[in-house]
Amino acid sequence: MTFDISSLGWDAERAAAFRAPDPSHRPGRVIRVDRGACTVLCADGTVRASLAGAVLVAAGRDPANLPCAGDWVVVRHWPDQRVTAEAVLPRRTAVVRRTADKDSTGQVLAANVDTVAVVEPVDPEPDAGRIERLVALAWESGARPVVVLTKCDLAADPAAVARQIAEIAPGVEIVPVSAQRGDGVDTLRPAVAAGRTLALLGPSGAGKSTLVNALAGAVVMAAQGVRGVDGKGRHTTTYRALIPIPGGGAVVDTPGVRAVGLLDAAEGLDQAFADIAGLAAGCRFGDCAHNGEPGCAVRAALESGDLTARRWESWRKLQREVAFETRRRDVRVASEQRPRWKRAGRARP
Repeated sequence: MTFDISSLGWDAERAAAFRAPDPSHRPGRVIRVDRGACTVLCADGTVRASLAGAVLVAAGRDPANLPCAGDWVVVRHWPDQRVTAEAVLPRRTAVVRRTADKDSTGQVLAANVDTVAVVEPVDPEPDAGRIERLVALAWESGARPVVVLTKCDLAADPAAVARQIAEIAPGVEIVPVSAQRGDGVDTLRPAVAAGRTLALLGPSGAGKSTLVNALAGAVVMAAQGVRGVDGKGRHTTTYRALIPIPGGGAVVDTPGVRAVGLLDAAEGLDQAFADIAGLAAGCRFGDCAHNGEPGCAVRAALESGDLTARRWESWRKLQREVAFETRRRDVRVASEQRPRWKRAGRARP
């Protein structure tokens, strides 16, 4: 079986980054990673590749260097039928969340995606704070964010819900969707055109797998909806997976996220909260802390109701989180470099 990897985004720039020493090396795109190996789709079919030593060494320095769904890798076929992933090609975009460990490291949820869809159900009601957090993560990835409001067949006025969400996601396209009826699915099709990749982020039960099936035109992902007792989502997808779309590009489906920690997302926050950043630019003092200073445009907007207290507190919470993680990262980097400084000092004559 042969596969046209250009439909997944393989192009001249990536080909230039691929340096194969001999025909045993070939490029491929990671579909799934588990148990220390990855499933890779190459031009001659799908292979299961273990991780080579160089990849493991890079991952030891930073877990974010591990291959993930969406990565392009160099695959090597050995005479004894072994297959290894020898290197991860440079990423153009990466959706990275903070891990729960104390070292303030990142976990890549999806790589080399062109669009990140923040998938949020309208029933029982959208979670504004979660949307803001995920939109900031999407902006920080380098990809284009969109907000997909699912299950709109359950909303009395989907357009009104979309207008409300547009107020907390400035500059982001809002797409109301009902995968059951097919409403809004065609709006997303350009994001999975040949050569393009769409990543889906959202809670369990939001309808991500159903959306993948609608875009693929076939049942390629199991969809279970939500539990009847408490209305919470079942964890349909338990791993990150890249799904090629027939006649088009690909979708990266991710497990339902209960909480996504931001790591180094200062730029993403500025874009996700562009309305607050714009207000702050209008303050009389450049170092305004928005805490009672004269001429504070942010306080004026809060008093007039142009800026809601909920959105302001959401911005402050995420700013504190990113600042804290930045300090933790700086401490970790300094501790890693300290032994090198000591060795360099002892080496001086």
